[in-house]
Amino acid sequence: MNVIEDRVAGVLAGAAVGDALGGATEGWTPEQIEERHGGRVTGIVGPFLPDWRTARPIAPYHKGDGHVTDDTLMTHALIEVYAARRTHLDAFNVASDLVPLMIREPRWIPELEQEALILQRVFLAEKWMVARIHYGHVDPREAGVGNIVNCGATMYMAPVGLVNMGDPEAAYAEAIDLAGAHQSSYGREAAGVFAAAIAAAVGPGATVADVMAACVRVAHDGTAAAIEAVLAAVAGFREAGGSEDPRELGRVIRAAVSPFDTVGDEYRAMAMDARLPSRTKSIEELPVALGFVLAHDGDARAAILDAVNYGRDSDSIATMAGAICGGLGGREAVPSEWVSDVAKASRLDLESVIVTMTDVVRDVAGADARRARERASMLEGMLDGALL
Repeated sequence: MNVIEDRVAGVLAGAAVGDALGGATEGWTPEQIEERHGGRVTGIVGPFLPDWRTARPIAPYHKGDGHVTDDTLMTHALIEVYAARRTHLDAFNVASDLVPLMIREPRWIPELEQEALILQRVFLAEKWMVARIHYGHVDPREAGVGNIVNCGATMYMAPVGLVNMGDPEAAYAEAIDLAGAHQSSYGREAAGVFAAAIAAAVGPGATVADVMAACVRVAHDGTAAAIEAVLAAVAGFREAGGSEDPRELGRVIRAAVSPFDTVGDEYRAMAMDARLPSRTKSIEELPVALGFVLAHDGDARAAILDAVNYGRDSDSIATMAGAICGGLGGREAVPSEWVSDVAKASRLDLESVIVTMTDVVRDVAGADARRARERASMLEGMLDGALL
């Protein structure tokens, strides 16, 4: 396997596995998770609520049992758009390609256990995108304004990092443009930073430190402050020797991100000002994911499991942590038994998706390289002319 395919495989496998494992614990506290499962989760588990079909009518989804969620559905849909366009994307491609996929192309939805539209699985922030763009005909660059500010756009931005392999700044810029169709404020900002993290992770010889440095370099406002606070807290935790209590790292990270999180401590009983635009706030998921990646030196198994046992928005946190770790370590970094079990349970042809994304990365990288050479030649000629 070549380096590009290995890194693509690591990112997509890590993201899918994190999503599937984290879905089973989403919305609960570490204490509730341990009580439900007789201790910390160490792999694929069943639904938190056995009566999942009726327990939460607003979200009648079969989470757990290796089922991927909307994080993976949207990630793979975006890959389909890249495969069709074979170039860098922007907000207009969300309108022309991604939204139609969401509302016209049935596929197997693991949590619904049936063929359905992506629209019928995604939650309100993603339905907003469809309503604004397809029915409201809003300029795609501005369609995210007014939406719930959350991690909805961030959760599927890994492909943007892959097509900008080794160039975090370019990944950030592309994701910011593309995500404008879905999110605004710190929800859009986090999408850019996560794409930058993936681009940094899959760069030649990249380290965990390189990923963290890239995120700090491109981030702004509350997102930057939240990331820096979490990274500092993790560094302090490690310098102090860590803790024998496996829950303590999660507590340290939660305390660090809490001042920037608008949802509040009661995840299912959000504060009145939750998820509103702000220059001083951040989504919780990305800084937390980065904290687990840093704390475990890019170890995918450890980072994913800590994200799963963190609770709250655990599927998105684990998706991000798994993708970054997979980007750093490649396919071998992600536990193979998890990958095969998740692919089987979700009826996911992950290998085909990996091949498709690898081909896209090669095509886009080749075009980028040709443009870079042409531009360099043009600039050299202009500079030489200026010296005459």
